Amino acid sequence: MSDRVLIANRGEIALRIMEACENLGLDYVCVYTPGDEQSLHVKLPRKKGKHCFCISSYRDANDILAVADETKCTAIHPGYGFFSEDFRFARRVVKRSRPLVFIGPRWEVIRDLGHKLNVKKLAFDLGIPVIPGTINPVYSEIEAEAKAEELFLWQEEQGIEPPRILIKAAAGGGGMGIEEVDELDQVRPVFRRIRSYAKRLFGDEGVVIEVCIRDYHHLEVQILGNMHGELVHFGTRNCTIQSIGRQKRIEIAPGFDPAYTDYPFDAQRVLDEITDYSLKLAAHVGYDSVGTWEWLVTREGKAFLMEVNTRIQVENEISARISRIRGREPNLIEEQIRAAFGDKLGYSQKDIGFEGTSIEFRLIAEDTKQGFRPLSGVITRFEFPEYEWLRVRTHVPRDEEYRIPTEFDPNLALGIVWGRDTSEAEKRGEQFLKHTVIEGYTPKGEPLKTNIPYLLEKLPEILKFL
Repeated sequence: MSDRVLIANRGEIALRIMEACENLGLDYVCVYTPGDEQSLHVKLPRKKGKHCFCISSYRDANDILAVADETKCTAIHPGYGFFSEDFRFARRVVKRSRPLVFIGPRWEVIRDLGHKLNVKKLAFDLGIPVIPGTINPVYSEIEAEAKAEELFLWQEEQGIEPPRILIKAAAGGGGMGIEEVDELDQVRPVFRRIRSYAKRLFGDEGVVIEVCIRDYHHLEVQILGNMHGELVHFGTRNCTIQSIGRQKRIEIAPGFDPAYTDYPFDAQRVLDEITDYSLKLAAHVGYDSVGTWEWLVTREGKAFLMEVNTRIQVENEISARISRIRGREPNLIEEQIRAAFGDKLGYSQKDIGFEGTSIEFRLIAEDTKQGFRPLSGVITRFEFPEYEWLRVRTHVPRDEEYRIPTEFDPNLALGIVWGRDTSEAEKRGEQFLKHTVIEGYTPKGEPLKTNIPYLLEKLPEILKFL
């Protein structure tokens, strides 16, 4: 293939995209900011003689497109975060005087599915269950208070005590721009805060107000589509173990496992239901890339569509680890790239099977006992075991000190384990965590903390309603 891909991201996802490009025989170009000079996503491509350009910011579209033009790239892969769900950037990429391939969905799809309320309206019209709350964006404090009062009253009538609502940025994602409210007099100040935050971060001050669902599991459905109308899924994931800021910490595929733990509902029926609903919405919008449909499932087995993420995700690899296309494990980033370049799948849903359980651990420099406070500093020792059932995705070098950049989340590595069943995957996950060593010091000279003890503590809770 003569195409060249600009990888407009950093860290482990940049490395995964490089690997996918190499597997497909594609050339690629990397970018980085000064704080990332030590990252493996800079060091490794340089060793291979690849172009690697220093830019001012991963959020500077002009810088990124200038590099693409200078190096004669034909496509841009945004990874996750940054420009991955920015429909304006995707539109600019494909409509400029020297158009490029945007490796992701069509910009119209990103626009339509990137807005929570639009997703909610589409789903509602298709008969897909959604969380009770606003269907249209709220911009007025008076309207926000009236809707909140209505939702508080509805919960009281349903016997839900104490009633709570969520006030969310309509264009938000990744757990950002969400606050929980349990008193009517809190609504206006929280609404003003979220509206301001949403305008600043997302350029859209629309706000969602909905019932706060409690005692739930957070499930995902992994979808792949293409421009030929082909559509398949790669099963479900469970992302319930999260920080207090709703940031995922442990993910597991499949999303439920009745052989591992008991459920007060028909777990397989729920998995089939959310998969069918996700495919229904994907087909309706003509989804043409990798994407994730996110669901909340209550203890009673009621499922509610929450949002759609129109990008590759941190946790997509555990879906790949349990999937088999005619016996072969797929690489979903490769499939995403193939879809963007117009390839047909070459297989259908009947060719996809599932095998075993996979768990992903996000290793992060953070103080979990202090509100998951992110930490910076220097890593002096980073060691992890090597097993055939383990993959570690990391941009942190193992043979030298590494300074954690302060301008990004201090994500250090992903540990991905596979087992023939959930019990084996859990034991292997524990083995991985106990034999992984991350040492260093903070800017104050104190020992650097990570979330490994927290991950070990939470591992026995996977897939369970407690």
